[in-house]
Amino acid sequence: MNDYFQYLQKWLIAFFTNLGTWFKMRWADPWSVVPAEFTAYHDLLNAYKTNFGGWGWFFFVLFTILGLAFLCSILFLLYWLVRKYIKFYKTEVDKDHLRDEVEKLNIELYNTIQEKNRVLSLQVDQLGLKKPEEDKGNPTDANAAPLEGEENVRFPRLTAVDKKYSNLDATITLSGEKDIALEDLCKRFRLFCASQLGLYYTLETMRALFASMGTSKIIILEGISGTGKTSLPYALGRFFQNPATICSVQPSWRDRSELLGFYNEFTKKFSETEFLRAVYEATYRQDPNIIVLDEMNLARIEYYFAEFLSIMEMPNVSEWNIDLIAAPQPDDPKHIKDGKLLIPQNIWFVGTANNDDSTFTITDKVYDRAMSLFFDNKGIPFDYEFTESISMPYDYLEKLFTQAKTNYPISSSVFAKFSELDSFVIAKFHLAFGNRIIKQMKDFVPCYVACGGTELQAVDYIFCNKILKKFETLNIAFLRDELNELDAKLSKLFGKNEFKMSKAKIQLLIKMNG
Repeated sequence: MNDYFQYLQKWLIAFFTNLGTWFKMRWADPWSVVPAEFTAYHDLLNAYKTNFGGWGWFFFVLFTILGLAFLCSILFLLYWLVRKYIKFYKTEVDKDHLRDEVEKLNIELYNTIQEKNRVLSLQVDQLGLKKPEEDKGNPTDANAAPLEGEENVRFPRLTAVDKKYSNLDATITLSGEKDIALEDLCKRFRLFCASQLGLYYTLETMRALFASMGTSKIIILEGISGTGKTSLPYALGRFFQNPATICSVQPSWRDRSELLGFYNEFTKKFSETEFLRAVYEATYRQDPNIIVLDEMNLARIEYYFAEFLSIMEMPNVSEWNIDLIAAPQPDDPKHIKDGKLLIPQNIWFVGTANNDDSTFTITDKVYDRAMSLFFDNKGIPFDYEFTESISMPYDYLEKLFTQAKTNYPISSSVFAKFSELDSFVIAKFHLAFGNRIIKQMKDFVPCYVACGGTELQAVDYIFCNKILKKFETLNIAFLRDELNELDAKLSKLFGKNEFKMSKAKIQLLIKMNG
């Protein structure tokens, strides 16, 4: 029996020595040495087998079976990994193919609509109907009937807005109270939603909404269907006594003309959209205006909204102009100067977005310029008292945001810790916060505190929605240890019981990629 264990010792040494040699020479000539050693295995067995004895042969058979099982398990593992990789690769290829097909279909749909319009134009000409220059009273579209005495204008709907406000006093005064704080505004809007619309939102959602309004003119509401995304801006319009304009984004939208309209050479009129009308009407109003882009990621946001994303990056708001028409005329709408329309400051663009197979991914370019709120569950009813809407000038709301940024600036200690967190994220994940996010944080945090929240809750919100959202594009399966280190770093910098939103997001990322 001792001879068997001596045999086993030398066999194992010989096996692992040759296995190491095989790995060492795998790129040069992996099969030149190892196969020749099988003869040595046979000679080694012949030298010792005569003295194995019963127990020796028992262990020989046992270890042979275990060795074969070990090799088979390795081969099976390799087969499983290759099969999983092929399946994953095929799925991704199929997704890319489907996205390409959807884009091609959208382009074909758009071209078909344009071709239909051209055919209709030719039919009008062949039937001997009046030319545009002979009958300039034709409406630009079904929703834009010409006004009496204004059949010759190029912008019928915008001219109608001019006429509406020509004899209308648009002055807005704060209703009821002489003064109202942002915290009271959040509570009042929450009660208004519950008492008049049957919508139940948390106080944290109200704080995030108004703090986001004080930070950016673009707000994105994300989440699953039925959680009140579209209802929130609708309720906000009702609350400010200025109903929100809801524009449904279509999958065929490819450029800014889908959003703003275009000049029709056949009718010699500008085909105005409801979106353009809402923007133009806001130039006359003194209260907050909400324009909703419903299902905004059904089309690529950068295609139709790129001009607005770029314009609203300009620090000088007097340069927030959009070009509408190249050759201005004296009878164009009053607030269109030199063919351009200045975007007023009393507008917020609120986009709703679902994350499913029918929508496009919202890119970092959009996220970085907007503030986002995520809705992951339905509202829970609570006790409330009936609350009326409020009349509030935009200037007063803007004054509340300005006062908040003056009274509650982010503390130097928290900013220093956030900078340390920035360095940690760069070192571990190769992601930087960027100056734009730092600026947004300096605006968001004071407004959130003025709405009744805490400084750390606001910084947590920014880190979760601005930084951790970028982690979704990383290969989390290989970053589990780094994410756990990030969780520990947050506790070390800000306290064990702080940054609950970010910590929950980190654990969700680990769980989804576990």
